[in-house]
Amino acid sequence: MESCNCIEPQLPPDELLSKYQYISDFFIALAYFSIPLELIYFVKKSAVFPYRWVLVQFGAFIVLCGATHLINLWTFTIHSRTVAIVMTTAKILTAVVSCATALMLVHIIPDLLSVKTRELFLKNKAAELDREMGLIRTQEETGRHVRMLTHEIRSTLDRHTILKTTLVELGRTLSLEECALWMPTRTGLELQLAYTLRQQNPVGYTVPIHLPVINQVFSSNRAVKISPNSPVARLRPLAGKYPGEVVAVRVPLLHLSNFQINDWPELSTKRYALMVLMLPSDSARQWHTYELELVEVVADQVAVALSHAAILEESMRARDLLMEQNVALDLARREAETAIRARNDFLAVMNHEMRTPMHAIIALSSLLQETELTPEQRLMVETILKSSNLLATLINDVLDLSRLEDGSLQLDLGSFNLHSAFREVINLIRPIASVKKLVVTLHLAPDLPEYASGDEKRLMQTLLNVVGNAVKFSKEGSISITAFVAKAESLRDPRAPDFFPVPSDNHFFLRVQVKDTGSGINPQDYPKLFTKFAQSQSLPTKNSGGSGLGLAICKRFVNLMDGHIWLESEGLGKGCTAIFMVKLGVTECCTESKLPAATNASMNHAQTAFPGLKVMVMDDNGVSRMVTKGLLVHLGCNVTTVSSGDECLRLISQDHHVVFIDVCMYDGYEVALRVHEKLTKRHERPLTVALTANSDKATKDHCRRVGVNGVVLKPVSVDKMRSVLSDLLEHRNLV
Repeated sequence: MESCNCIEPQLPPDELLSKYQYISDFFIALAYFSIPLELIYFVKKSAVFPYRWVLVQFGAFIVLCGATHLINLWTFTIHSRTVAIVMTTAKILTAVVSCATALMLVHIIPDLLSVKTRELFLKNKAAELDREMGLIRTQEETGRHVRMLTHEIRSTLDRHTILKTTLVELGRTLSLEECALWMPTRTGLELQLAYTLRQQNPVGYTVPIHLPVINQVFSSNRAVKISPNSPVARLRPLAGKYPGEVVAVRVPLLHLSNFQINDWPELSTKRYALMVLMLPSDSARQWHTYELELVEVVADQVAVALSHAAILEESMRARDLLMEQNVALDLARREAETAIRARNDFLAVMNHEMRTPMHAIIALSSLLQETELTPEQRLMVETILKSSNLLATLINDVLDLSRLEDGSLQLDLGSFNLHSAFREVINLIRPIASVKKLVVTLHLAPDLPEYASGDEKRLMQTLLNVVGNAVKFSKEGSISITAFVAKAESLRDPRAPDFFPVPSDNHFFLRVQVKDTGSGINPQDYPKLFTKFAQSQSLPTKNSGGSGLGLAICKRFVNLMDGHIWLESEGLGKGCTAIFMVKLGVTECCTESKLPAATNASMNHAQTAFPGLKVMVMDDNGVSRMVTKGLLVHLGCNVTTVSSGDECLRLISQDHHVVFIDVCMYDGYEVALRVHEKLTKRHERPLTVALTANSDKATKDHCRRVGVNGVVLKPVSVDKMRSVLSDLLEHRNLV
């Protein structure tokens, strides 16, 4: 075309070829002009294409190509130079734009290739994501089945229901043909078919536990495919069918060594049950991974549920056993309370009934002692009095020990003269010691308070018992009594690890040491020194008159007073030292008023007879009434006796000075109260004295409530009656 002379007319072309070229150039130009329109539409709609300027350049190239072909239409005929110039210009521009576009494509093709690579990578990632989403959906489906199965399994804590529900739900969820559970026997040597889904095999069938297939399953924590012909998989008759795939999984069993459940195997090491699952026969279905995972999770859930069931069964059994024990303990407690009440009632009755004749013996013997007697008669009377006093002491010890053991004995706390209490004990012991020519000395430390707060009666009883033992087991020599305030460094004693005394400004610990030169103690006798009714075989106690209760009661009294008691001896024939510490309160002086009793009354009154003293005695026991009257008559009193409360209230008047009332009578306290109501004026009212066989705190409190002025514990001797009357008349205003 460049060799063509466009000015000079050319040879006429072939008509047909020219016609085809003309039509082709027209359609090429049309196609070239349509492509930019499509590119413009693409650029407008694409907001993310990064090469818009390249598309513009490519569009210009296409437009120029189209323009070239379009201009070429005029070259098929005779044309002017202008057409040739336009044609040449178009071709030059087309060449420039095409070269620029080619050079640009060299730069952008690698980018386009990387985009293509990324696109392929994203496609692969999308495919992988689709697979993962499929797995997630599968896991969600598995999780849903697990939650459903777990809910069904844990909806009960009965192990039989748990295992049966597990088989049913697994069979329904996985469309199983058969599912079975093999449990270990008690011996642990066999597996026993315990549960099946279709119940076509006899439950109780056993296989050895050491089979290779069982060991294979037990050694793995995953579900294991096993042969359908293995002993544990032959659950159904095949009848010519092709067996489905079978898997087995172990089910951990709880260590039952701490639970001892009645009908569960005794498992001291880790054991497993075996769960076997079979797909339908004559089926091409195979086990999928998610199904195996579902089976493994369910096996673990069954193990957890079984452990909970085991704990619940054991707790219920323990609860039932505890309830039985509580019922038995409650019955035993009621029986013990009934026995204690019966014993207390018996002791109360026996106390009253024994003290009544003792009252007669001691009172009449003391009256007889004050008459003219021959030496032989006086010895007999003194022997009677001594034996009677020993018997009365034994009665007191038995009652005190009974109250100490059942916890009903309470301390009667109050302020008292501590120095006077020691001196009174010495005055009581010294006559007995003088008979054996024993020297009794008392040493009270200068820092020992004169007054203290505590139970004076129990302290004196303890001191009398300890000093009395020293006198009893000493034939000659001396007995020394030392009392002082225990220092802080000497409070702890290694022999009493449970004794933790704590000093305080409000109290102090009194330490008393009683040392004798008696027979001493054998070291082997130490353990039973404070045991009731126990006596040392090495000591000459057969003629001592002891009952084996003194030290036992002392120990309990000392414990009540937050103290400690022990004995020290270097051996037989080397004497003994009894030491005890008790806790006493600090007080300035003795301020508490007490009912006068025989143990607190002064023994040295100037008045020995009471001529003209008008006294009434109310007692329903004729012997006791006669004996009390005899004592009072001997002391010069004018005595009126009555046997009932009505008679007492009818005869009582303001002329009577003292009324003795046996409060053990059914209406004793009521009579004492009505005497006060009848004679309202204090100076006209007689003093009321309670005659009782029980001097515990409850009796004294009851006496105070009804206005009784004094308490006398039977039996009563002449000296005791004289002391009580003197004390009452001296302290007329005592309440």
